[in-house]
Amino acid sequence: CPTLCSSDLLKSNSSRLLLASGDGLDFQALLVDEDRGWLMVGAKNHIFLLHLDHPSREPEKIFWPAPREQVEHCQLAGKNVETECANFIRLLQPFNSSHVFACGTGSYQPVCAFVQLGASGKGPRAPAMRLVTHSLESGRGRCPYSPHEPFTGLLIDGELYSGTSSDFMGSSAAFFRTWVHGAEQSYIRTEQNQDHWLHEPAFVGAYAIPDTYNPHDDKVYIFFRETAMEAGQWERRHIHARVARVCKVSHQSVPAHGRGGTVGAQGHGGACAWSPWSSGDNDSPAFPRSGVFSGSAVCIYSMAAIRAAFSGPFAHKEGFDYRWVEYKGRVPYPRPGTVRGWGAGQGQWDRMACPSCDPRGSRQCPSETYDPLLRSTKDFPDEVISFMRSHQLMWEPVYPQGRQPVLVRANVPYRLRRLLVHRLETESRHYDLLFLGTDDGRVLKVGLAGGLSRGPEVISLEEISVTKVPSPILDMKLSPKRQELFVSSTHGLLQLSLYRCELYGKTCTDCCLARDPYCTWDGRTCAPHLLTEKRRARCQDVLKADPRSQCQDTAEGTAVTEKLVFGVEKNSTFLECLARSPQTTVRWLVRHGEATSLSEVRTNGRFSVLEPGLLIRQLAREDMGTYECQAVERSFSRPLTRYSLRVIRHEAME
Repeated sequence: CPTLCSSDLLKSNSSRLLLASGDGLDFQALLVDEDRGWLMVGAKNHIFLLHLDHPSREPEKIFWPAPREQVEHCQLAGKNVETECANFIRLLQPFNSSHVFACGTGSYQPVCAFVQLGASGKGPRAPAMRLVTHSLESGRGRCPYSPHEPFTGLLIDGELYSGTSSDFMGSSAAFFRTWVHGAEQSYIRTEQNQDHWLHEPAFVGAYAIPDTYNPHDDKVYIFFRETAMEAGQWERRHIHARVARVCKVSHQSVPAHGRGGTVGAQGHGGACAWSPWSSGDNDSPAFPRSGVFSGSAVCIYSMAAIRAAFSGPFAHKEGFDYRWVEYKGRVPYPRPGTVRGWGAGQGQWDRMACPSCDPRGSRQCPSETYDPLLRSTKDFPDEVISFMRSHQLMWEPVYPQGRQPVLVRANVPYRLRRLLVHRLETESRHYDLLFLGTDDGRVLKVGLAGGLSRGPEVISLEEISVTKVPSPILDMKLSPKRQELFVSSTHGLLQLSLYRCELYGKTCTDCCLARDPYCTWDGRTCAPHLLTEKRRARCQDVLKADPRSQCQDTAEGTAVTEKLVFGVEKNSTFLECLARSPQTTVRWLVRHGEATSLSEVRTNGRFSVLEPGLLIRQLAREDMGTYECQAVERSFSRPLTRYSLRVIRHEAME
């Protein structure tokens, strides 16, 4: 696919640098409000608010450093003063229409507070956003201590669901559910000092995903990876993808400490035993990382399969060697996970609260219709609590669709770090567009087309270098309404258009063969599909991508001028040919002397068909002729370049 650098983006007018920092502000957290047109950015010691509808307006800014004494303590502990001993804002979550809940590392002393938004849309003299200083409180259990440690957090109905470290050293981690707006900090967490609940986890994402029509049954799914504890004592430990869930609190009650704090169930991914990243849709793309090969991959997991695993049997340790096996004994009532509280599954922590409905179809999460006497885990019998603590992992693995990754990037100089999915609806079908952020500052744009019966077809569309200096992509946020992607790194924040249709070419054939769902031929140019009003003469069938049926004149723009080139006998010569479409296969044809037809050039000892062109070694006089480079895709071919090669005798050059 075409590789674009920052200068290409500026030339195409498809990007804008919103914030830049030469001293590494670490723009780690992004929050977009599409309706009100603002973007909030969490950085080192700062929170910025950008007004997207008024690009010339100066960003609002809050300076929120860590206390000096805490910075000194951090330095004394051996941490780096520039990259660790500061207040790195890691969490930004909307609380209501006027406030955002923010948390930072606080120089290894996590801290949280509310940010009050100003009066947007009332001009530069309107009240600016401000930090509500009287709301400052400890961020332990809400935000990690380290600016580099992976974590996740989701604020819903006044409660924060988070997966993060719980100590200064980062040696212990837990799942927390914390009430963020009360006189005192109340929370529920997974059990402490229990490696079989959470073992070296790396948290990836948390999403509220409805399971049924009943809002009382809604759940929060938490995705992470960890070192699996299912292996025997002498077996190699593998990193597994995990998913856990907990019933979403449907009314604003303050959870209590102690026994009510927890247990649930955790499911684990199979086949791709890699780290998941879910979009929260019915089919959740995830990208894994493996120790088997050097690279990254993307898998698609079905939410139906995940729910089925939570409804299935629990895992259990038994036998002389204390191995994990399927639990076939009696499950006490109520089945763990059927009442509000953290759930447990196969493996490590209160993995999920609220496993799926039992075979009788009873409701999973607590409500008036489930059991009025069991409103939380505080009401559980001792037998259920004991069962939960030893059966925190589900037995059945969840395999990705097709039992294999949908996308693999191996032997490349980067690893995938971030994933966003945009589902684009068209008149005939939908397409999933993946935006993948890497650890060296690239954004990959990949399309998925096709049904589940034969698996989606992967269409590599763009590879964009968004940073001038290679640095990891820290966060990405999508704005479907504005058709923009916001990408942050250590040194900058970039606003990027979802498409660059004009770069695909100037003909209907070029536009069609590019197979970018965002772009369509409007009769004159390759234009953004969602912005054009013309409904005829469109090429928008990404699956077929047949210019002969979708373009009125496929010969338009296909004429090429024959170029005369010379080569010296016994030397090498190179004929350049670059395909414009990322899906194109290049084919070389040659006609020698008086021949009337073209024959295909095959790679052999002297001829090498390379990506940028044709290399001919040890040029001979019989190589003289007409060489044509053709672009081929789905049985449709067209000439790209044509050369008339003349060979100069070796003696003439002496």
